[in-house]
Amino acid sequence: MKAVQFEQFAGPLAVVDVVMPTAPADGVVIEVKAAGLCRSDWHAWQGHDPDITVFPHIPGHEFAGVVHEVGAEVSGLAVGDRVVFPFVCGCGQCSWCESGNAQVCPDQWQPGFSGPGTYAQFVAIPRADFNAVKLPDEVPFDVAASLGCRFATSYRAIKHVASVTQGEIVAVFGCGGIGLAAVMVAASSGAQVIAVDVNDDALELARMAGAAHVINAGDGPFVEAIHAVVPGGVDVSVDALGSIETSRTAVESLRVQGRHVQIGLLLPAKIGDRATVPMHLVIGSELQVLGSHGMAAAAYPQMLSDIANGVIAPGQFITRTISLDEVPEALTAMSEGTEPGVTIIAP
Repeated sequence: MKAVQFEQFAGPLAVVDVVMPTAPADGVVIEVKAAGLCRSDWHAWQGHDPDITVFPHIPGHEFAGVVHEVGAEVSGLAVGDRVVFPFVCGCGQCSWCESGNAQVCPDQWQPGFSGPGTYAQFVAIPRADFNAVKLPDEVPFDVAASLGCRFATSYRAIKHVASVTQGEIVAVFGCGGIGLAAVMVAASSGAQVIAVDVNDDALELARMAGAAHVINAGDGPFVEAIHAVVPGGVDVSVDALGSIETSRTAVESLRVQGRHVQIGLLLPAKIGDRATVPMHLVIGSELQVLGSHGMAAAAYPQMLSDIANGVIAPGQFITRTISLDEVPEALTAMSEGTEPGVTIIAP
């Protein structure tokens, strides 16, 4: 089969012929029908994740497809099933998995990090009975692939972690794939959303996703701009980019007893550079600082139902589709920034 791989961190990316995977006893082989091009895969390629220790390595962690082969111990899946998996595959046995929180399973397995990923025509996934989610016919493969990391993470961050409710005001910093998802989910929950980015095209997509106000951070001090819209500060801030500046200023935009949710990954920092949150404000204003990391398979049915019923429409964020042959160039281009919207790979 064909796959994208690299032989060293930040080294050349190439499309090569590799041996087809076989299904582990508790897993399946999936024919990848669609995969998402995500900045987390750029982080993997750059060497920012300690889980990658075997080379050459195939990146990719967002995907949807069809079951091609079933392991001997798998009972809930059959060849031909349309499926999607969360990017965090839980063990299914620990207390976190048993409580529905497999996204923080200490023994988690992630395609593209713990093992070969989804920038390939086929991928082997373990622990299939616990982690596979069957796709409703109303949800196409490209939309399902776009859910795996960005949309599912934002869905849980807004719905379950921040618990955004009708009438609240939410500021989303960064309108890439994960930020646009946060805008859409918050707006669908009845919140008034303020979207912040430096790219006018991204901000236009945020408007389409339901943002009531957009602010170009390149036009001047954007915390002041937010307070001009909401003098007392927002109820919830979301850093969907992941930087020292955005995480700090997102907290600074909050009202008293507001809630900040950190979704965007921050690059590894030098010792002494990690204090990204103004703790004096956290104490004095009794703020909550929350993290959100993916979403367990157990929570997928609600999200898929919302998509099937038209409550949310993540398909509108898909702005281009590329082939495997185009992935090396597209992933390399992320070193200079990301394009607005979501890119889907069709192997």
